[in-house]
Amino acid sequence: MPHSFTQELAPLPDLRQLLEEVYRGRSLHPYGNGQTIPLSPDEIWIVCRGVVQLSTLYPSGDEALLGLAGPSMPFGLPFTLINPYQATALSDVDLMRLSVAEVDQSSTLAQGILRHVNRRLRQTEALLALVGHRRVRDRLCQLLLLLRQEVGQPVKEGDRLGVRLTHQHLANAIGTTRVTVTRLLGQLKEEGWLKIDRTYHIVLPFQTTLAEQKFPPSA
Repeated sequence: MPHSFTQELAPLPDLRQLLEEVYRGRSLHPYGNGQTIPLSPDEIWIVCRGVVQLSTLYPSGDEALLGLAGPSMPFGLPFTLINPYQATALSDVDLMRLSVAEVDQSSTLAQGILRHVNRRLRQTEALLALVGHRRVRDRLCQLLLLLRQEVGQPVKEGDRLGVRLTHQHLANAIGTTRVTVTRLLGQLKEEGWLKIDRTYHIVLPFQTTLAEQKFPPSA
């Protein structure tokens, strides 16, 4: 039986609300879509609005997707051993910056962050697991279902992915080429497994599951 990453995660406490209560009046840091977010080994970022892409670069220059940080999710150099490690806004974002010392001094804040770090861990494991699928098409479909869980927004036709990932972004995430992703997305659209809306966001119909995939010999 193929792995599925559509299992619902248990509700997590609203870290943003906790931060607003603890750090009332603290300024947020806005970044525009596509901007690189500066990282420091002594600081943690919390996403208050929008989605941040976390990635690394191979010596060849190819980029690898490490994860997506959405609202209430923390990210930063204190959580990783990857080098290089970069964060890029996938939409307009508002971020709160905390020092590691601040987190160490507040058990309530540390516990809230830990819950959301756990969510990031599960997301990362899901990304690692999908790479094991032999068929590129399997990997792409699993990635889209994971993105539905992480950044999906209910609309009339189904769940709309809340960020616009380029075909190259998707290719980097599943270890293939942009041309292959473009071809497979076209096939999936023709079969009705996904739709593209007027703003070029991917929409997965409510009934979309792995079981609906059709696998031609070349897939």
